[in-house]
Amino acid sequence: MKMLVAGGAGFLGSHLCDRLLADGHQVIALDNLITGSLDNVRHLKGREDFSFIEQDVTQPFKIEGKIDFIFDLASPASPIDFVKIPMEILLVGSYGVHNLLELAREKQAGFLLTSTSEVYGDPLVHPQSEDYWGNVNPIGPRSVYDESKRYAEALTMAYHRYRGINTRIVRIFNTYGPRMRLDDGRVVPTLIDQALNNRPLTVFGDGSQTRSFCYASDLIEGIYLAMRSSEHQPINLGNPHEMSILEFAQAIKKFTGTSSAIEHQPLPADDPKVRRPDISRAKKILNWEPVIGFEEGIKKTIDWFAAKK
Repeated sequence: MKMLVAGGAGFLGSHLCDRLLADGHQVIALDNLITGSLDNVRHLKGREDFSFIEQDVTQPFKIEGKIDFIFDLASPASPIDFVKIPMEILLVGSYGVHNLLELAREKQAGFLLTSTSEVYGDPLVHPQSEDYWGNVNPIGPRSVYDESKRYAEALTMAYHRYRGINTRIVRIFNTYGPRMRLDDGRVVPTLIDQALNNRPLTVFGDGSQTRSFCYASDLIEGIYLAMRSSEHQPINLGNPHEMSILEFAQAIKKFTGTSSAIEHQPLPADDPKVRRPDISRAKKILNWEPVIGFEEGIKKTIDWFAAKK
């Protein structure tokens, strides 16, 4: 099939391009490079089955010819981006999603929205299943991302219900791996970079807040299986193995061999206290669950960051 990946030069978007090409599909990657990088798709340059278009999906655009399926991964997703480019995040979650859904309608293509565990906010239910409506501050500093994704989900379901678009929604939990931005601001690249450069490892609060880390290849396989399914309701994709941020920092110290100390800083506003996906729906519908263990995945990621130094 002919696939379009919005956000195709990003961390996960570029891995998705690789996965689609590996299965014999043709891929068009769109990206305005606000957080993506051409380095992530440089290895695909010159392939007849791959093309790249620099494009802001919040602006009107045309794609010539047939498109069978559209993947929307076009959104900055880092906490530092929430402060640096809040308007761009809100616009890509609204106008951008609308433009891509309209393209899906024009081309009679399928559409998959990558949403986020952030739709659950600072959850009062643990672990988080898809029928939980969340606990989100609609005006806090994280709201530009949380609410843009909640709106994007509503828009996607409206296009499915009232305009007959063949849609999917996946909610991505913390994912890590090669091609993450060094200045991402998220915990994985931040602590690895600090450890590799023998700087203090920053832990916010007392570090008791939890996250569940999924390796990129596992996440991409879940997205691919969701595309091939007929499920229109949201599906959680993530690794249910939960650990505290302090435990994660200690693991980074162990696997990098750094002598860096752990330095505690004030907890950011609305930082979720817990995060762990209930992946029962993914197991049942997609026959999917992660296969890369934390130690294997984090060592691969550390090696990639070390090679980039």
